[in-house]
Amino acid sequence: MNVLVAGERRSGRAVDLSGHDLDPTDVAAAVRAGTGDPADESGPGRDDLVVRCPDPGPVHDRVGVVAPDATCRVRPALAAAARSRGLTAPQADEIARLERRIADLDVPAVSLRDARRRVAEAAGSETELRERVAALRGRVQALREADADPTDAEERLLEATRRLSEAETERIAAEQALDRARERAESARDDRERRLRLRDRKANLEREARAHLARQVRDEFADAVAAVRDDGSTGAERDDDVAERDSNEPVVGATPEGGTAAAIRDGGPSPRSPPDDVTAALAVVRVADLDAPVVLACDRFPSAAAAADRLDAPVLYV
Repeated sequence: MNVLVAGERRSGRAVDLSGHDLDPTDVAAAVRAGTGDPADESGPGRDDLVVRCPDPGPVHDRVGVVAPDATCRVRPALAAAARSRGLTAPQADEIARLERRIADLDVPAVSLRDARRRVAEAAGSETELRERVAALRGRVQALREADADPTDAEERLLEATRRLSEAETERIAAEQALDRARERAESARDDRERRLRLRDRKANLEREARAHLARQVRDEFADAVAAVRDDGSTGAERDDDVAERDSNEPVVGATPEGGTAAAIRDGGPSPRSPPDDVTAALAVVRVADLDAPVVLACDRFPSAAAAADRLDAPVLYV
């Protein structure tokens, strides 16, 4: 990792930026950008930051910034950590197959409005012409009965009859087009319902996969929680927040209050005091195999070097 901040170049696994007034989210954005050259003195200014590092991965989406106000949904974060270590879930192949099926299922937007308007306009024109043809026929008949010259009226009747025939043809074509549009709309509805079922199935499998992967690193997470927990706090005041945080993704492998990581591995009691969000996020970082740095904005470690050593991960300390 190479960093250029305020004209100063730094490198290594642990970089301390706490002497600069930097927002953690801005530092994380620099990690994601990761395309600048710290050797280029003409680049950033005093308050700018350039970070050259490997590309961050899915774990960084979950715990890329660890700050006092951090939130951590443990199961998805642990699943990402497990994947960073090369672990896979048995549902992976089926999930990939469903993704391909969903991608192949092209559902066009079908509107019947134009087709219905065409039918209405064609039917209206046909009705008007039919009435005109009837009137002209009556006019021709009256002229003939009066021994008057019906030539002009007959020509107008012939033209109106021709236009009526065209209108009938247009109305039939419009109705057929509407029928085809209705068939396409029905097919699109079926495809949308099929796609929804596939997406539901995929979402269920993804939840199962996350649960499986989280279980695969349960022991490591429990050990990591013990390693990074703040000894100065009981975490009891965070219980309600943590319970709400992971109501849909239960805390996996949290250390029981007064217990140890081994208590979890051995099927110990359910935790009354699960790890707070900062502890959970730090534990996930320790479990994961990370090449790109995480941004630490918490006072859990005495130095950047100590944080990198404890977490076994590259860090940017702000």
